[in-house]
Amino acid sequence: MTSSDEPVLIVETPASGVRLLRLNRPDKRNAITTALLLAIAEALEEGDGSEAVRCLVITGGDKIFAAGADIVEMAPKQAPDGLADLRPALWRRIRAIRKPIIAAVEGWCLGAGNELLLCCDIAVASREAKFGQPETNLGIIPGAGGGATLAKLIGRSRAMAMVLTGKPIIAEEALQFGLVAEICDSGVATGRAIELAQEIAARAPLAMQQGKAVVKTAFDHPHSAHLDFERQAFSLLFSTEDKKEGVAAFQEKRKPEWKGR
Repeated sequence: MTSSDEPVLIVETPASGVRLLRLNRPDKRNAITTALLLAIAEALEEGDGSEAVRCLVITGGDKIFAAGADIVEMAPKQAPDGLADLRPALWRRIRAIRKPIIAAVEGWCLGAGNELLLCCDIAVASREAKFGQPETNLGIIPGAGGGATLAKLIGRSRAMAMVLTGKPIIAEEALQFGLVAEICDSGVATGRAIELAQEIAARAPLAMQQGKAVVKTAFDHPHSAHLDFERQAFSLLFSTEDKKEGVAAFQEKRKPEWKGR
């Protein structure tokens, strides 16, 4: 249980270059209220602007990542409320983060929780994890990427099945569909995500950011435009100190010392 004065989001630094965001509403199954979504956006933006942070991790509890949006908060809203809602702007802020974000999922990841996962760049899940977009069970549909982004990621037919039936998929299916990158034993998803974040944090920061940007652009542009963007990002890295250091370290057979410049 959490008391009303406890933070809805706990921010930690578990390793050098890594910032961990832990959802902290266990008594509400980590349901994502507007206040929690705002805290996530602000924490991600703070990490995105910090030279000390190179990779971010988002995790939930041991039994649940997030059960979706907060139904109590959502219940009284009418159409005008939805159109004037602050949440779409908060989702856009989360999607705009430049640095890599890794999700660590234990247990249930549903609704807005799965949409938060879709905002991340890599996902690590325990074998007991389950993923779903059950909004149609409430007579509504996903509103923050659970239809649009999910279809681009896992394909039209699979996304249709998840959205229209509301039935969750298991971790093995999520891995097969490309929703998650890696499955691990129960209870170690966060630890594994931190290890992966450390690996990314040890690499050239600007290359990590541009690599993320290039892959994300594949979802938003025709392939020809995407290739042009990829080449531009590739070319820009040639003027960085990190590129010079990486080449020198390779030639000198030593470990590079990245500066993020």
